[in-house]
Amino acid sequence: MKYVIIGGDAAGMSAAMEIVRRDESAEITTLDKGYIYSYGQCALPYVIDGRIPSTDDVIARSVETFRTKYGIDAKTGHKVTRVDSNAKTVSGVVIETGADFEIAYDRLLVATGANPILPDFEGSGLAGIHTLKTIPDTKAILNALDNSVEQVTIIGGGSIGLDMAESFVTLGKKVRIIQLGNQLAEIFDEDMAELIHEEARQNGIELIFGEEVKGFKGEGVVQTVVTDQGEHATDFVLAAIGVRPNTKFLEGTGIHTMQNGAILVNPYMETSLEDIYAAGDCTSHFHRVKQKNDYMPLGTTANKQGRIAGVNMADGAETFKGIVGTSIVKFFHLTLGRTGLSEREASELGLDYEVHKQKATDIAGYYPGKQEMQLKFIYEKTTQQLYGAQIIGRNGVDKRIDVVATALYHKMILHDLLDLDLAYAPPYNGVWDPIQQLAKQKS
Repeated sequence: MKYVIIGGDAAGMSAAMEIVRRDESAEITTLDKGYIYSYGQCALPYVIDGRIPSTDDVIARSVETFRTKYGIDAKTGHKVTRVDSNAKTVSGVVIETGADFEIAYDRLLVATGANPILPDFEGSGLAGIHTLKTIPDTKAILNALDNSVEQVTIIGGGSIGLDMAESFVTLGKKVRIIQLGNQLAEIFDEDMAELIHEEARQNGIELIFGEEVKGFKGEGVVQTVVTDQGEHATDFVLAAIGVRPNTKFLEGTGIHTMQNGAILVNPYMETSLEDIYAAGDCTSHFHRVKQKNDYMPLGTTANKQGRIAGVNMADGAETFKGIVGTSIVKFFHLTLGRTGLSEREASELGLDYEVHKQKATDIAGYYPGKQEMQLKFIYEKTTQQLYGAQIIGRNGVDKRIDVVATALYHKMILHDLLDLDLAYAPPYNGVWDPIQQLAKQKS
């Protein structure tokens, strides 16, 4: 059986390893336009600020390891430009030589991830304007951040924007965030985002809301960000506007996609085309709470979907159970956790919901070192079916958001949280965990 996998990172190599384990006679070819396989993209901001010493530290397995240890024909510098589902071939160009290639497959996995969005702004070709997605991106940023860079402007206030704002401040840079909307971290509701804004300002970050970037000015290197309301002097720009599924090369195949280009897959990670699977940031993600396809590109999801795709490509029968919309971000002293639906999403879906907010401490109130956290729960009005939660605080957020994520997966109601046997000792918790305190008030 000839397996071809387009994409050499999380989803692609998770699939490849499953095929290696399950099909001893497999012929596996992986294709990537880059030269580095299988690395932790979420760790790259911490390489830039020095918390992780080198990009080498975030590489899980080298290309050579896949070749020599696992027998995978791991090709680098191979850009795929076309898939022919009738002839069952993948074709493209070898970047270094410009030579064309064509490879036949029996089963194909598309795991091409997503690309950072950088609109065709006037002046976007100037030096000093960067995006962050890959190790080469990271090295380019590190090379550019010399002592001449004092003012950094970040366009976009999502998770990458927040991660990098902290990294730039850690490096001693002045940081400005320009956000088209009226808040940072739009996966949180406005009331919770105020805590994020306060933390940003306390760490010297300039926040500009409601301005649309139109272009850049400079003589060879960026010196000014131009918006619809004015100009902002800068020495460096990071565009963190978001990502777009890397699926343009599939145009004309007839493959079914979401509006943003993400490939629609069923629970077996099969696409609408026979013997073609897809996984990771280039695909749809079934949302268990919304009960419909969504798009939330995360490394955890990519690894899960890739593993399941690999199992099924090798004649297994496993299904992807879906996501509940969980994410977490470290932002200076705060941890920002959310899962399920925000209040905004619940409203857009027309759900009959209620909201409950309260403050609590991460450990027993009488134990030294306690820290406050803000909790917000969204649930169905009559049945108290859990819809989502947002928790922001200094310590203990990760523990609670994971408990709620598990509760959402199992479709628990608010009252069910009272029956959970959660760990307790004064240095770690109160006798009633904060999420149970909230449930107790509403039950």
